[in-house]
Amino acid sequence: MSLLKLENVTKCFGGLVAVNQVSLEIEAGQFVGIVGPNGSGKTTLFNVISGVYFPEEGSVIFDDLDITHHPSYKRARLGIARTFQIPRPFSSATVRENIAVGAMFGSLSGKVGVDASLKIADHIIDRVGLQDHRNKPSGTLTPVEKKLMEIARALAMKPKLLLMDEAMAGMHPNDIDQMVAFIKDIAVEEKIGIVAMVEHIMRAVVGMAEKVIVLHQGSKIVDAPTKEALEDPKVVEVYFGRAPEE
Repeated sequence: MSLLKLENVTKCFGGLVAVNQVSLEIEAGQFVGIVGPNGSGKTTLFNVISGVYFPEEGSVIFDDLDITHHPSYKRARLGIARTFQIPRPFSSATVRENIAVGAMFGSLSGKVGVDASLKIADHIIDRVGLQDHRNKPSGTLTPVEKKLMEIARALAMKPKLLLMDEAMAGMHPNDIDQMVAFIKDIAVEEKIGIVAMVEHIMRAVVGMAEKVIVLHQGSKIVDAPTKEALEDPKVVEVYFGRAPEE
């Protein structure tokens, strides 16, 4: 049984079809990259999966439950967590408090109090390397540190599905390698069933994804194992404007 299944999902904004009849399946424990040029519909697709938008057509099935019209907070409690392309911290709250919010309103919602949530935050802070920033207001962090905190807050939600929206953009290549290794490790250790990601950075995609789904102009054009997908002539043409033999 697939953990996440999209069936002919379409999302429009007026006359613009941002996501066009996209179907896909992601298995529990699978690492998947969703890639495509700017404007291909990647973030809109994430917003449909996470409940920011409801589709005009199609259905979203998570853990064998139809969540097509579930609001975001209900999806968070079911085990869907995400990061955002632009981090969204509670700027006056500390790093520790920001991450604890994830614990309180994720899959443990109603099961943990403030003290337990802060303990979860402490554990994850140590894992992501934010120890020196634990009690700083999150608004004082650098952009890369805010991205780390955003990942930590999502992990504190104890998700089954983690959606990472360009979470490694702006990082040094060495930091990307370390982050890929960390996400792989913590996905196993914290029993996260799946990590899906939207990422322009091919270094992260190749290092992490078992398969790649490629979007172009709102439609899915490739859904295949990573190496096969990135060598597909359709993908080469989308990214470079020419077929490989040319």
